[in-house]
Amino acid sequence: MGLFVGAAWPLRPSDGHSASPPVASADLLALRGFDVVTYFLDGAAPRPGRADLEWAWKGRAWRFVSAANRTVFREAPATYAPRLDGFDPVAMAQGRLVEADPLVFARLPFGAAEPLYLFRHDANRAAARQQPGIVAEAEARWPSLRGLIDLRFPD
Repeated sequence: MGLFVGAAWPLRPSDGHSASPPVASADLLALRGFDVVTYFLDGAAPRPGRADLEWAWKGRAWRFVSAANRTVFREAPATYAPRLDGFDPVAMAQGRLVEADPLVFARLPFGAAEPLYLFRHDANRAAARQQPGIVAEAEARWPSLRGLIDLRFPD
C-alpha cells in the first residue's frame, strides 16, 4: 500500500500533471494532508495544509498552508514530492514496499540534490543516515518495485 493513498492501491498517472480540479476524496490525500513544501524550510516541522489550498498531481490531492507554497510546488512538483513515491527506502533496499510515516522524514543526499525521503520509523531513518548506500540501493530497486504498484484509474 502506498504512502499517499488510503485505498489499497497507489496511483501513478502517465502525464504527471493534472489540469483537473482538486481531488475531493481523502483516500487520495498526499502526505496525509501535510504541506510538502514545509519539509524544505530550514528548522521547520511539516505543517498540515488547508483543504481550500489543494492541487491535484499524480492522482493525489496535495494540500498547502499558503497559496505561495502551492505555486512553488506547481512549478516543480518532482523537486518537492518524496522520492520512491513515499515508501520507506530502508525496506525498499531490502526489496520490500513498506508504507512510511510522513512525520518520520529526512532530506538525504542523492545525486546533486537532497530530496525528501520518508521512513516507517525512527530506526530506519537513523540507519539511512548512517549508511548512505541504503538510499542508493533503494533508488536502484525502485524501478522494478514500482511495477508492482503501478495501477491507474480511468480519467
